[in-house]
Amino acid sequence: MKHIPNLLTSLNLASGFIAIIFAANGYLERASWLILAAMVFDFFDGFSARLFKAYSEIGKELDSLADIVSFGIAPAMILYNLLLASFHINYFHGQATITGIAAILIFIPVLMPVCAALRLARFNVDDTQTKSFKGLPTPANAIAVISLVIAANYSSMPLLKSFMESPAVMIIYTIVLSVLMVTSLPLLSNKFTSLKFRGNEARYILIGIVLVSFLILGLTAAPLIIPVYIIISLISDSISTKIH
Repeated sequence: MKHIPNLLTSLNLASGFIAIIFAANGYLERASWLILAAMVFDFFDGFSARLFKAYSEIGKELDSLADIVSFGIAPAMILYNLLLASFHINYFHGQATITGIAAILIFIPVLMPVCAALRLARFNVDDTQTKSFKGLPTPANAIAVISLVIAANYSSMPLLKSFMESPAVMIIYTIVLSVLMVTSLPLLSNKFTSLKFRGNEARYILIGIVLVSFLILGLTAAPLIIPVYIIISLISDSISTKIH
């Protein structure tokens, strides 16, 4: 039983690696679903560690290494492809080498895995992030990226299409997500210490808004998850600060 958490973490890492391969070959939707699978494994490795009391320093470090791959490198690879598409560059058909604008664009999404690594390193040595986070968690960063791909594949929303086809917007989006990971922005932890509403008000409100959004808008609502998460986190922190 003690090896189950590390096995699940390894499956997280494997999913992230395969997602990178798919993204590198232009299969962004498949890559996005694999990153989502990595999130499921990431959730259950922590859950199983608590269930079986199978905590270890190796497991802690392995989890961070897997997260860098699945929620740092893999979404950055997807963003690189989206940036190329916004500039109408397709290196999968007839372009043998990455040159010109395509080569320059590499230096924009590379910020994401670097910031993800810094965020995870800081998390590992910061004991104050048990009940809340400082900066955007790496899984949330990945959700912000794959939600665009999934929503675009299952809807024809003009605003979303305009968003993804704008080079300037995609560059800013990539930079903002990367920087958010290394800020001290107070954000909600997704860990429930109990199922009681008291003490988990913000988490239940977040879940409720997200569910209602999906019921009304379908998968088109996916890109709203992280903005709503950030807004509710900031409101919750502001209320908590005033009370104390």
